[in-house]
Amino acid sequence: MVRYSKLAFRQTVHHFGTDLCWTPMVLAKEFNRNSFARDSDLTISTTGPELPTIAQFGSNSPLELSRASSLAAPFVNGVDLNCGCPQSWACAETLGAALMEKRDLVRDMVVATRQRLREDGWGVGKEADIESPKGRGRSVSVKIRVHKDLRKTVDFITTVLGDEHNRNIDWLTIHPRTRYTQSSVPINLEALELLTNMFGDKLPVLVSGDVFTLSTLPYTSHLLEPQPTFTSNASKHEANGAPTSDNTRPHLPKLAGLMSARALLANPALFAGYETCPWKAVDVFMRNIARAPLPLKLGIHHLTEMCGAGFGPDRSALLNKGERIRLTEFDNWIDVIDFIDDMKKARGIEPIAWLPQDI
Repeated sequence: MVRYSKLAFRQTVHHFGTDLCWTPMVLAKEFNRNSFARDSDLTISTTGPELPTIAQFGSNSPLELSRASSLAAPFVNGVDLNCGCPQSWACAETLGAALMEKRDLVRDMVVATRQRLREDGWGVGKEADIESPKGRGRSVSVKIRVHKDLRKTVDFITTVLGDEHNRNIDWLTIHPRTRYTQSSVPINLEALELLTNMFGDKLPVLVSGDVFTLSTLPYTSHLLEPQPTFTSNASKHEANGAPTSDNTRPHLPKLAGLMSARALLANPALFAGYETCPWKAVDVFMRNIARAPLPLKLGIHHLTEMCGAGFGPDRSALLNKGERIRLTEFDNWIDVIDFIDDMKKARGIEPIAWLPQDI
């Protein structure tokens, strides 16, 4: 996510069961040239439990990506090339989803990155290297969108993957929308089913898009055992309004993982099975901010997302619209803390001590 996956947020979602956390999309060229960009874009912790982190880069140059990956590698578990960001500014710079038309360039970028990391002494190339007991393994992965003509997507993945027995990437994340598809339009389930079936035996495939709650996924998967059942509100319609039923949802046996962005912003406890954001997630986030401070406006944006209605069928919210607007008007953290405490008291919830200690 652009801007929104700083350390305090990553620590929060990890607390609630997220296995891998991505950084915000970092522009490789700026990361290489500007120490301020490195300090602000790649926030890490030197204390506390290990937080599995993937550095997500935006780049259109093999040299820039490999250099940035070399700089980031000592502090993260892997690097990921973002070929999925549809924002106009990114595509205008041949970044993000614009790279879906540059399959040879993407292949060259990941090949150059693996080679640079190998030269730096990191374990790359095989799962045994990634899981090195000495902690020297680093992954290289790519996040993509799909084309309107899926044959182009198949060609793209085949080119970037290379030899499946000595592949160029360790896993692939697929967002089954095109560069031009609005986020309000449901993901392309036919594309997702086809691509996971075609490539799921060759490398781990993750899916991004419409992971709103674990009980309303538009497909079934062995990743969720027992399989969740739809609530009464979701039995006729998904959270985004698309009709669905257990009988029409495809089963994706070769899916290796789930990625969430918008819904995780609204509910950091999504992968712990919460249908909506609990107050405990707000508490964890605020304590993490005490350890790893965020700019006030960014932190307030996180809080307004967490305290809103979210993306699942349960539209309840921790704060109503007026209270969330009031939250955006504060100009210091003390007032924010006092306001949240007052809102919890009004709801009969005992405030916690705002200290940077484990919950």
